Amino acid sequence: MENKEKEVLLKVRGAKTYFPIKKGLLKRTVGYVKAVDDISLDVYRGETLGLVGESGCGKTTLGKSILQLVPITDGSMEYKFEDGYRNLRTLSRKEIDNARQKIQIVFQDPYSSLNPAFTIFGSLEDPLIKFGVKKKEDRIKKIGDLLEAVNLPRDYMTRYPNEFSGGQRQRIGIARALSVNPELIICDEAVSALDVSIQAQVLKLLNKLKEEYQLTYIFITHDLSVVEYLADRIAVMYLGRVVELTTSEELFANTLHPYTKALLSAIPVADVHQTKKRIPLQGDVPSPANPPSGCTFHPRCPEVCEKCKTERPMLEEYIIDGVSHFVSCHKVKEELAAKGILPVVKE
Repeated sequence: MENKEKEVLLKVRGAKTYFPIKKGLLKRTVGYVKAVDDISLDVYRGETLGLVGESGCGKTTLGKSILQLVPITDGSMEYKFEDGYRNLRTLSRKEIDNARQKIQIVFQDPYSSLNPAFTIFGSLEDPLIKFGVKKKEDRIKKIGDLLEAVNLPRDYMTRYPNEFSGGQRQRIGIARALSVNPELIICDEAVSALDVSIQAQVLKLLNKLKEEYQLTYIFITHDLSVVEYLADRIAVMYLGRVVELTTSEELFANTLHPYTKALLSAIPVADVHQTKKRIPLQGDVPSPANPPSGCTFHPRCPEVCEKCKTERPMLEEYIIDGVSHFVSCHKVKEELAAKGILPVVKE
């Protein structure tokens, strides 16, 4: 089965990240925003895992939860350190700081992610000092090497953020993430704020750096055409849950979940002579503070059945033509069963 031989770098099991809703003078908790609601997945060393879905589906919260920038409410996130797997949720503050040498993030907005009062050298030297590069000449050399790695001149380290374009700032953000020699980089909408031509340059750069530095990426985006180019596997999220997860090729060639089908139908086609049927979704995304019963997608699903309204479908794995394919849908389960394809039974 695909990916079984690969090393699992990060194991996410039953992860929930809830934010309390407080009201009244006493600020009593009256409910919760379920931003991440029971997610389980593996991230393999050396792969690019794409996280896609509409705005508000919990992609960014999941990324920040992995970094422990947002504490998770329940579940576990086990990262493989030199001494074995350790749950990031149970690490001390000092241990989390050290763990962030292994796990870094590239933020969405290249303008707000750099301090305008610091030169590029000032922005990039703090993590180097924290993780042991004490001599200034060593930091100068390291930062110069990092700038060259992201296709920027070494002397740019003396300039301020306002002297750079959005694409250049994002390259600097990537250089900062690389500065502590991480293993896993979370790219949170890393190209969504950039022009299309600049997006292509940054995506090519990310691919090059992945090979040179032996990196693993979690690439968060709402743009399926971008993730098709970059990702090895794609996880589709809806309202805090993963509804489909498989390889990039399998997802585009054999889409199973109705929500994924609707997302793919919305991708623009460059050829004016090629027609593609758009699958419209009814209504807006429900509030994560009050998700629908049963399948959370059922109020908007064009293929809804009565079972969908009352019973929550589980994310189950199927082997289709030798490829692992996870999907959470009652109708898909029935259709696959009719073809003799049953869920994988976990030992």
